[in-house]
Parts: sequence; structure tokens; C-alpha cells
Amino acid sequence: MVPSPTTRHPLARQTREALGLLGQLIRVTRIERGLKVQDLADRVGVSRDLIHRIEKGDPRCGIGVVFEAATVLALPLFAADPTRVADERARLDEKLRLLPKAVHRASGGADGDGGVDVVDDAF
Repeated sequence: MVPSPTTRHPLARQTREALGLLGQLIRVTRIERGLKVQDLADRVGVSRDLIHRIEKGDPRCGIGVVFEAATVLALPLFAADPTRVADERARLDEKLRLLPKAVHRASGGADGDGGVDVVDDAF
């Protein structure tokens, strides 16, 4: 059963901690750069309230806005060197080209194991 968009699913502890860490990194970096909350909000194009929520690690904040706030602050997200991010994306693009396009849950199948059938739609 797929939960409806309004159904709340509790987040794993590691997820909550990662959100809190990223929020703290954004807040610390903003303060170190001498920016007020409103300054960052103006540069990102969002409200002060949303910046406050990002800094508190609110999981309801859109990932694009969170990453934009980090980028505006020149906070490295995955690597200090931005070209490493592009290189890693290219590597993963290549890997995705080699992986099957879809994975379907088996309904019992011929082997009766109820496992996962990999469907390679690439060919």
C-alpha cells in the first residue's frame, strides 16, 4: 500500500540528524559570512520563515531551496571542488545507463519466492 501524500511517515533518526546537521551548517556559515536571515532569504528568493525552518532542519523544506541556500553561502555539499560533483554525476550517469530501467516486485512468480524481478527495458 502506497501512503497518501497527507500520510505522515516517521523519519529515521539518521535522516533527522542529517537534516539538523545541514541546517546547522547553513546557519553557522550564514553567521560567519555576516549575513542576516533576511539577507540570505533575499539572495535565495524565499521568506525569512523558510530560512529559519531550513536552519532548524525542518524536513518539509524543499530540497532544491535547501541546496540553493547552501550554494549561495558557498557551502560545499558533496565536495570542496565543484568539478568533483560534476565528475561524480557523470560517473553515476554512466552507471545508470548500464543498470536496468525498472525493478518490479514479483507477485509470486514461477520460482514462488515473492522476490524482486529486475526488468531491463534498455534493450
